[in-house]
Amino acid sequence: MLKTFSDLTVESTLSGPTMGTRWAARYQALPGLDHEALSRDLAQAVELVDAQMSPWKPDSDLMRLNRAAPEEWVALPAAILEVLSRAMDVGTLSGGAYDAAVGSLVNAWGFGATADVPDPAAIRQAAADHRPAHLWLDVDPVQGRARKRAPLCLDLCGIAKGYAVDRMARVMDLHGIGHALVSLDGELRACGARADGQSWAVALESPQEGRRAAHGVIELADLSVATSGDYRHWVQVGGQRLAHTMDGRRAAPVHNSVASVTVLAATCMDADAWATALLVAGPDEGPGLARRVGLDALFLLRREDRLVEFGLGRFVP
Repeated sequence: MLKTFSDLTVESTLSGPTMGTRWAARYQALPGLDHEALSRDLAQAVELVDAQMSPWKPDSDLMRLNRAAPEEWVALPAAILEVLSRAMDVGTLSGGAYDAAVGSLVNAWGFGATADVPDPAAIRQAAADHRPAHLWLDVDPVQGRARKRAPLCLDLCGIAKGYAVDRMARVMDLHGIGHALVSLDGELRACGARADGQSWAVALESPQEGRRAAHGVIELADLSVATSGDYRHWVQVGGQRLAHTMDGRRAAPVHNSVASVTVLAATCMDADAWATALLVAGPDEGPGLARRVGLDALFLLRREDRLVEFGLGRFVP
């Protein structure tokens, strides 16, 4: 009996630390693959993103841009310019629901590198100074530079991890691997299907505080998925629980009934950014926004003591 390609492949996994979490890769390939070289290249791919876009590293390219004076052009590497350009696109299309200029708000509310509790004075100042990135940042990929036209503090945490996953997918392609699932924290990308033609099964996390459980299963093939929610990082203020995701339009943390939003997209960068945008947009504006830009999205809404699902695109039964 002839063996199929699926019969000949070996399934392997790799993982490593980065950005305060872990990257992981599950893949199927023929025997003889240099797994050590693959692991090294995957680690380098995510570390490049961290080195350029981390708000926690003072010497990152992001922080160098943040320190620059308004109207000063700053030379930047291609990777961060690619992410900044897409961040401006999503910011414009979402009407500011996605906003890369929320760094000062993130820090003031105790979610950043400078403090771990809300600072009322810093919150008032950050709110007064806030300007949306898509209106006040110029990105020039041709000349390899960007400039702020106002004092902005940029934060790419709502898009950079997704981009790192996309870079991992490129590494898989360079190593000739066409059957893989790569991930970083809650962002995942399927490179093709499994070797037997079946989709990769991915658990959709239930938005429960303090524990990890599956709400359902998503099947992926040549597709990315990302989820944003209110249940991982939050602060308690005046009896209210406020999520770590910032709503730049309100200059305050997200505070609505959306427990989580899951988005499917061709790239993980897009899935990551749009999941953030739809979480900020909330239950009233979010579904309409998703329809306008043609997103496949699943909203989990908190209604008293239960969760209510609302799906669009491929999430509609």
